[in-house]
Amino acid sequence: MKQLSLVAALLFSLIATGCAELKDAGRQIGHTTKEVTTDIGHATRDTTKAIGHASRDAVKSVKEDLSEE
Repeated sequence: MKQLSLVAALLFSLIATGCAELKDAGRQIGHTTKEVTTDIGHATRDTTKAIGHASRDAVKSVKEDLSEE
């Protein structure tokens, strides 16, 4: 019976350690995913903003050219 308790305690400690490692790995994956998603979102926002400004400037330029004629 004593051996069974020892084996059970050893098995529990291995499982608990394994769960902690899995939890840590999941946390790292989650944080990395969040950072990558944020970077992609910011790049998309900046690109969209740049395209919008370029389009606005092009329309103003064409409008000015048409007004001069």
